[in-house]
Amino acid sequence: MLTLERARELINDQITEPHLIVHSTNVMAAMGAMAEHFGEDKEHWMAIGFLHDYDYEKWPDEHLAHTAEPLLAAGVTEEEVRAILSHGYTICTDVEPITNLEKSLFTVDELTGIIEACARMRPHGITDLEVKSFMKKFKDKKFAAKCNRPLILQGCEMLGMELKDVAEICIEGMRPYAAEIGLLGTEAQ
Repeated sequence: MLTLERARELINDQITEPHLIVHSTNVMAAMGAMAEHFGEDKEHWMAIGFLHDYDYEKWPDEHLAHTAEPLLAAGVTEEEVRAILSHGYTICTDVEPITNLEKSLFTVDELTGIIEACARMRPHGITDLEVKSFMKKFKDKKFAAKCNRPLILQGCEMLGMELKDVAEICIEGMRPYAAEIGLLGTEAQ
């Protein structure tokens, strides 16, 4: 089973751009919280989340086309690789998210982008971000416009959960990593 330590080793020479490392950490944190919500293995889900953009920095236009072979060769299981590939469903893969792990990754990949953007605008960052503030920003299509809202809503529907509930879980999961992901806010500087 993929551990967080092994995921960090595998991604180390693949992802070097600071914003991509922050994104991987955001997704890792959110996935850990989703695992707790579903009563699953937190570290395993975090490892999948951390590794999900394995090939993105080197092949952004061919994202996920250069993921399966090297990860399988490195000992990542077919099930784990499938979970990673599923986050690109309808965008760059045809791997439909089936399990709660896959559906969660599909959903939180984009969702964490809006959460991060919300937190960056607040004096105390994510430390006091409430879901109602997130929901207000989510409804503003011009805010964090590159984040795919229909995909996030599709993911929530797959999970059978309301957006506000998934967002709250993710915010809580990301909060302990506020310093690492630069979301302590302007007041902390």
